Amino acid sequence: MDDEALDRLIDRLSLEQKVRLLTGATTWRTAGEAGIGLREMVTSDGPAGVRGEAWDERRTSALLPSASALGAMWDEDLVERLGGLLATEAVRKGVDVVLAPTLNLHRSPLGGRHFECFSEDPELTGRTGAALIRGIQALGVAATAKHYVGNDSETDRLTVDVRASERALREVYLAPFEAAVAAGVWLVMAGYNAVGGTTMTASPLLAEPLKGEWGFDGVAVSDWAAVRTTEETGRAALDLAMPGPDSPWGASLVRAVKDGQVAEEGVDDKVRRLLRLAARVGALEPRHPRRAPAQASRGTRTLLRRAVSAGCVLLRNDAVLPLDPAELTTVAVVGVHAASPRVQGGGSAGVFCSDVVTPLAGIRARLRGRASVVYEPGPAPGSPPAPLGTDHCSDPRSGAPGVLLRVLDAAGRELHAEHRLSGRQLEPDLPPGAHTVEIAAVLHPRRAGEWTFGVGGFGRMTLTVGDHVLVDGEFPGDTDDPAVVHVNPPVHTARTALTTRRPVHVVARRELVPGRGRATVVTAAPPEPDPATALQDAVRAAGEADAVVVVVGTTEHSETEGYDRAGLALGELQDGLVRAVAAANSRTVVVVNSGGPVELPWRGEVGAVLLAWFPGQEAGGGLADVLFGLAEPGGRLPTTWAASLADAPVTRTRPVDGRLDYAEGLHIGHRAWLRSGREPAYWFGHGLGYTTWEYAAVEVPPRVLAHEPFTVRVTVHNSGERAGREVVQVYLARPGSAVERPVRWFAGHAAVRAEAGRTATAEGGVSPRALRHWSEADHGWATEPGPYRLMVGRSVGDVRWEGTVTVGGP
Repeated sequence: MDDEALDRLIDRLSLEQKVRLLTGATTWRTAGEAGIGLREMVTSDGPAGVRGEAWDERRTSALLPSASALGAMWDEDLVERLGGLLATEAVRKGVDVVLAPTLNLHRSPLGGRHFECFSEDPELTGRTGAALIRGIQALGVAATAKHYVGNDSETDRLTVDVRASERALREVYLAPFEAAVAAGVWLVMAGYNAVGGTTMTASPLLAEPLKGEWGFDGVAVSDWAAVRTTEETGRAALDLAMPGPDSPWGASLVRAVKDGQVAEEGVDDKVRRLLRLAARVGALEPRHPRRAPAQASRGTRTLLRRAVSAGCVLLRNDAVLPLDPAELTTVAVVGVHAASPRVQGGGSAGVFCSDVVTPLAGIRARLRGRASVVYEPGPAPGSPPAPLGTDHCSDPRSGAPGVLLRVLDAAGRELHAEHRLSGRQLEPDLPPGAHTVEIAAVLHPRRAGEWTFGVGGFGRMTLTVGDHVLVDGEFPGDTDDPAVVHVNPPVHTARTALTTRRPVHVVARRELVPGRGRATVVTAAPPEPDPATALQDAVRAAGEADAVVVVVGTTEHSETEGYDRAGLALGELQDGLVRAVAAANSRTVVVVNSGGPVELPWRGEVGAVLLAWFPGQEAGGGLADVLFGLAEPGGRLPTTWAASLADAPVTRTRPVDGRLDYAEGLHIGHRAWLRSGREPAYWFGHGLGYTTWEYAAVEVPPRVLAHEPFTVRVTVHNSGERAGREVVQVYLARPGSAVERPVRWFAGHAAVRAEAGRTATAEGGVSPRALRHWSEADHGWATEPGPYRLMVGRSVGDVRWEGTVTVGGP
């Protein structure tokens, strides 16, 4: 629909109707206007899955690997296919707008939302994000590039004022968003934070470069509840304030327009963009239908399983992997994460998924009928208690596995009751007069001893187990962060002794108070085994096995939205477990289950280290494919990993006096490591396969024009004994530059496959943007003519060829 047609629709609207369209109708819906054929549009969180409007564990979603795993694929075609899966899920759930991808960067390894971002590098992030956007929007579902801009850590994220130079913003932090606009993204989300003293929902960066220089013709939407003022955000290039219907816009924005504080022409432009989005997703007449399967297909599971192996990064391999089932009699699987893996990060992007394949289950399925699999959890790593579920709880009313959810009035009378599958209830339906949410269950203990119970939320809460009142108090909280208040509230715990074969009633109640959120969580955990005994059992199993797979990782305490990480260590119990098991069996494979970097102090003591990230619902199947050689570990590190936090050159996430200075400028990630002269544990781009490669020849044009792309052709020879995939990486440097530059920077990549003994040629395109720099004096892009060093290799720290390319004028 062209602008003239959109303007004719706008002319039919009153000022009040226009402004009404610019504020959400509900938490997840935009407003409709029947008079012009506009229906409501439905939004949903991403990027690991499409939840839909309801936080309902009965309405499951396909769960992809984390964004950091997608960044590790270095495979735009596969990422685009995964974007198509997100779009299919969106259509199945009636969603028009997926709030993904996240294009913020891994500036510090301590970033709590690391798992939801692709990479430390702006070029790799931009390419990966553009691929996901293309996949989502090909089916008529809108993608949303977020969080614009500088929202790279979680500490004080609602108020932090990020200070970065104009050049750093342009070359580093804005660059992935520029790539998203070039890919045709339909929405860009303004973050909570400020940049240069102005909150992003009122920032001039929404106008320039986003809508002006880049030509973005879509909708600039706020992060949820990020709009806090009327006039300054109304005058800015922000188009849609979410959620609603309560908002600083609404009637206040109407008054501001009538008082001349906000121009109505600006309001018209916001409405025009919203209607353009509606036309694109089929929410504006004439509408186009969208079809998708009612449930996940076998093809979906196959794609998700392939995605696991494609994102796995083999960090180290001392001739241990792949394991040959024919040579195995007994395999020991060790670690709590093997049976209870983290398949996704914590926070607003979380979804309820079904049929998670654990690493233990995947290994057992692969070795069934071939070898014995012995499991030992080892010492517990200190994970928070899990919500009540169907495995050991039943509904006290129906007896079905799960819990009973009730909504009560102020007098305690039941207004609503239903059977649910989880003790984690977010945004339950509330009838008029709702005063209290109650979650009740009959717990069937399988282990005697001191159990830990908890209730999470804000406001007055009680928790009763049997005849014992374990929690009774007022918990007001000290945050208004939506991810904490509405999704992941603090859990208050207490202990009580239980015996087996004696079920107990568990009842938790939380009074509903405006502003305290709608999240109620009830948890329970059995007594943990004695750490020393658990370690001895794991070591014994390892010593008696032909090979050992140890799975270690982070917990929900350490990687989640709303909080940055305090450190990178997995803890003494997990590190000690790895060391003890490796000492008992040299064929020990360690699988790391984390969304971001962790310290691996034992990496030189084990046979292999495999990074699985947060691998999604097909975790165990894809992991087994890699462990036993059915698939090659296809991933390469999208972020440099430090040996220890003390070595990392950029770590600061905590503001000082409300400001967070990006004093490192252009030098984040591998750029910072190169400038510091320090050696990390593993460089950006590192990753091993199951074969070996020789770099035979490199073709680079000796001279290129400043504003034209060029191609680097690299011939590689598979010198190993099996087929494989090689990711050829291209880096640039400019010795003697008149402007500050990184030591070298990532410019592109290409992947090739070849059978054993065969050669293949990788053709990697280098964009003109890889040569340019931002001139703060001229407030524009410039390309410095002259010679550039061009490097080809397997990682930023493993360069196999160097040459020169001379850049000429236009």
